[in-house]
Amino acid sequence: MSAAGDDGHGRLPTAYRSVGGTSFVEFLSAQAPQLIPGAAAPMTPPQGDLDSPHGTTIVALAYDGGVLLAGDRRAIMGNLIAHREMDKVFAADEYSAVGIAGTAGVALEMVTLLQVELEHYEKIEGTLLSLEGKANRLATMIRGNLGNAFRGLSVLPLFVGYDLDTGTGRIFSYDVTGGCYPEARHHSIGSGSFFSRGALKKLWRPGMGRDQAVSVALEALYDAADDDSATGGPDLGRQLWPTCATVSNTGVAFVAEDDLERAVRAIVEARRDNPGGAR
Repeated sequence: MSAAGDDGHGRLPTAYRSVGGTSFVEFLSAQAPQLIPGAAAPMTPPQGDLDSPHGTTIVALAYDGGVLLAGDRRAIMGNLIAHREMDKVFAADEYSAVGIAGTAGVALEMVTLLQVELEHYEKIEGTLLSLEGKANRLATMIRGNLGNAFRGLSVLPLFVGYDLDTGTGRIFSYDVTGGCYPEARHHSIGSGSFFSRGALKKLWRPGMGRDQAVSVALEALYDAADDDSATGGPDLGRQLWPTCATVSNTGVAFVAEDDLERAVRAIVEARRDNPGGAR
């Protein structure tokens, strides 16, 4: 084998030229396992703390015609703000999205791997993987990161998508071992999730439209930031708003910043004399 990874005659190795399965992760595990998140991590605690940026609060809720995923923009490292403008919500493919909480570097690597995994399946099979299949592929990646989790580098994403078979938006949460759990109506993860879940319980209503769902998600993140120092609230001075994506029968769409700004300013104005929100 040459340094370029070919077979010594300028050709790619046989494994790269053979017909394989639909899973890019399985191919990577066989050909370059060191590139899988957590693959080389021992399942033992580290000696001392590992300081790395952590993403914080993500919320998801179903609305009439789809599902919405939103996240704040702050990443922390201990008691410090590591980043103020971090994006934590990403399109996984045309009809699904993922929000990340936990160790930022590992989470971003996992999201990229999921995107490649779903694209690889579509190219091989000529069709989209089912929504539950996508959720389970992500569960496998989380389970593979268990070694990192033992070292304090855990990742707990929130996965949403539009189910083309049933015509509904769905939400999936996970535990650190890769357990995958369908969630009804709404859910939240991250350090501020205790507060955002309370807001979602009070504000969510069946049959909500897309704009109302955006407002509810922003209210939930606002409440999380009000009580959790690791969650970043809307920053009017820096013009920083939460990232918000909707998934419907037309695919993934990110809410425009102008729309987010109007919704945030309306919330701030409504709370001017009542910062804690409606009682």
